[in-house]
Amino acid sequence: MRAIETERLTPRYKGIDLWDSSDILEAMIEGQFAAVAAVRAARREIERAALAVESRLKDDGRLIYAGAGTSGRLAVQDGAELMPTFSWPKERLVLLIAGGQQALVQAVEGAEDEVKHARALIKSHKVNERDVLIAVAASGTTPFTLACLTEARRRGALAIGIANNPGTPVLTKADHAILLETGSEPIAGSTRLKAGTAQRITLSLLSSLLMIRLGRVYDGLMVDVQATNKKLARRSEAMLMHLTGRTEKDVRAALAEAGGSIKLAVLLLKGCELKRAKAVLARSKGQLRDAIARLGKRDR
Repeated sequence: MRAIETERLTPRYKGIDLWDSSDILEAMIEGQFAAVAAVRAARREIERAALAVESRLKDDGRLIYAGAGTSGRLAVQDGAELMPTFSWPKERLVLLIAGGQQALVQAVEGAEDEVKHARALIKSHKVNERDVLIAVAASGTTPFTLACLTEARRRGALAIGIANNPGTPVLTKADHAILLETGSEPIAGSTRLKAGTAQRITLSLLSSLLMIRLGRVYDGLMVDVQATNKKLARRSEAMLMHLTGRTEKDVRAALAEAGGSIKLAVLLLKGCELKRAKAVLARSKGQLRDAIARLGKRDR
């Protein structure tokens, strides 16, 4: 195995603590551009992974995120955002971070080395062949993350590995490997910088592409968003007015009848009654575009 590049000291940043503040910032900003470039270089692998995940989740499979430290926090954040943004079902999401919830706000000593605990978590969640596990580790060697990946894959789950060092186990043992080759960091080993940025972008791209493919976006709009506050309620109304050309009064009434579902409200505003709208949307597997087409064909 090659040396862990994300841990390597490099002459590029030697004496950085003696530099002028503007030069330090410039070096770190330069690193962020390098992170974006690393993601762009991996776009084909990201696409292939998303398509593989889509095929596994079309039924009732679960999305499982696993990681430790910075990588774990980034993974958990991406997964958690899927529920309010795209109404991804809570029961179809599993978030695994070494050290548990406590690790979201502070380091938990030794947690990333807990291989037995990782395997026990995969077993307790009854991971199976319908599920997908996304494992994230900058080093590509983190024991907890690697154990989650290998145990999930042993049980038939599709395994996606994301790492910042080539030839590492999180990549070689995954069904789909996404290498983000960001190299050494301005602060050696601080993967919250370049490596973390590349991971955050990749996770966001992967999950967003997946949600679009699964029909949770229509015409660039979050038609599955949960209106959990006044701002999002107004956004839901604005989306409906844009999509249907109806008045604020009409869309509010439709949203109320549809229980807040934008997709159902669209069908209601197109003249469909609620029972049929639910049936059409179900037959369309939640795909609003297909549901609207079915209405036009009298649901053939």
